[in-house]
Amino acid sequence: MTSVTVPTGPSLRERKKIRTRRDIRRAALRLFEAQGYDGTTVERIAEAAEVSASTVFRYFPTKEDIVLPDDHDPVMVAELRARPAREPVVASLRHALLCPLRGVLADEGALEELRQRLRLVRSVPAVRARMGERIREAGRLLASVTAERLGRPDDDLEVRVVVAAVMGAWSEAVFHWLDSDGTADPGAVLDRSLELLAAGLCR
Repeated sequence: MTSVTVPTGPSLRERKKIRTRRDIRRAALRLFEAQGYDGTTVERIAEAAEVSASTVFRYFPTKEDIVLPDDHDPVMVAELRARPAREPVVASLRHALLCPLRGVLADEGALEELRQRLRLVRSVPAVRARMGERIREAGRLLASVTAERLGRPDDDLEVRVVVAAVMGAWSEAVFHWLDSDGTADPGAVLDRSLELLAAGLCR
């Protein structure tokens, strides 16, 4: 009987899309560093990445989206769904939030790119506002999965409040990590943030 080899991994077309997205983002970050965020146009980014401006917008709806990660939500949702059913909610959320960082922390180039992105979030109001929208979107996704795991309605207020509080603690932990020049352990920083959150809620 002849065996059939089933292809694994992304197709050639998908690999090209991944490369194009990466090239646009890297070109943009270089330009933001050299001439500032506001001084960099999408047309200039397209030229540096050797694509058209319409291609940039096809991959990134806004200039702000180039700065922000766009592949974390599916990873976090998958990690949250995979957590043990009886694990405490906050512990499950912690694992889900840390999951996308594991690969970044092992790659110095990706780590420096993350630092640059976070500096832009902190210094550029438009990017900071867009990040706030992204955090709310991610929070709604994680709240929906958490409610499903607990057998509660999708719009359960208690679940949404807990997830929003954890997301807020995570956001502060990330910027605290940035202030440490990335030398602090992000897991430990998040744990400390969650401890402070719990202490504050229990007063």
